[in-house]
Amino acid sequence: MRADRLISILMLLQTKGQMTAQELADRLEVSPRTIYRDLDALSASGVPVFAERGPQGGCSLLENYRTNLTGLTEQEVRALFMLTVPGLMGDLGAGDAAEQALLKLTAALPAPFQKDVELVRQRVYLDPAAWFTPEEPTPYLPLVQDAVWQERRLRMVYRRGDGQWVKRLVEPYGLVAKASVWYMVAGSYGQPFVFRVSRIQEAELTDGRFLRPASFDLSVYWQKWCARLEATRERYVVTLHASPAGLPLLVQVFGEGMHALIANAGAPDDAGFLMLSLSFASEDEACRQLLGLGTAVTVIAPHSLRQCMAAAAVQISTLYA
Repeated sequence: MRADRLISILMLLQTKGQMTAQELADRLEVSPRTIYRDLDALSASGVPVFAERGPQGGCSLLENYRTNLTGLTEQEVRALFMLTVPGLMGDLGAGDAAEQALLKLTAALPAPFQKDVELVRQRVYLDPAAWFTPEEPTPYLPLVQDAVWQERRLRMVYRRGDGQWVKRLVEPYGLVAKASVWYMVAGSYGQPFVFRVSRIQEAELTDGRFLRPASFDLSVYWQKWCARLEATRERYVVTLHASPAGLPLLVQVFGEGMHALIANAGAPDDAGFLMLSLSFASEDEACRQLLGLGTAVTVIAPHSLRQCMAAAAVQISTLYA
């Protein structure tokens, strides 16, 4: 609807500052000509909006102009109050501040919408923690957060994934929480890298400041980094027979996604066994996880994995003989 679009233009210019008509058009999925008509409508209604031509031009509001929080729909109110994740806000030391901000925002809402806030609180709760996973201690998270906000370089001792200890002087660009695990995206040697905050063993802020690249977008970088990691990570494929009684155990250990894998596995053999293919990061990981399934599955290939499991089984048998 046009009224919603006019409000969106107003809010974008108020928060982003100057934007070109093309940028507004791309954001709102309309043509630049429609944007210019909307700007005329805003100007006619008394909103001090203007456009400047030229390479450095664009659309903007008169400096210091602000509008009140109006025009929120019922769905927008609900979406707004779904964004708070208490556990992650608490990690950042912003739990109380977030609660007070939401309280003030609730008070500023029209009375008919205030009931929707309580409705969201009672019906949607976001818990980012994974099941049965020990919480990772992150004693240096507040310090990293300070470095991000103040744009100050951080000197740290870091334990890499292979166990080696390294010293790094980094420029923290931002923090990312993935499944309750905190990561720092920081510049080092002229390019961004990802560091797991729980692996920081020592850290201190330096007096040196850095200039965060204006073109760096944290969410875009993180999505590309995750996609690249998943695409380049070597996968160790295992072929196995799963007994009928072992299928529920497979789902319990490897998650609900096993249902689709089982459904697409084809017809079972005469004994009811299914042939499945599972992917692991390495042979060691496959051996550890599949040993826990006992006789529910039988590894068919690779042969080296069969040998690894047989040797581990003999060691276990000897230990508990």
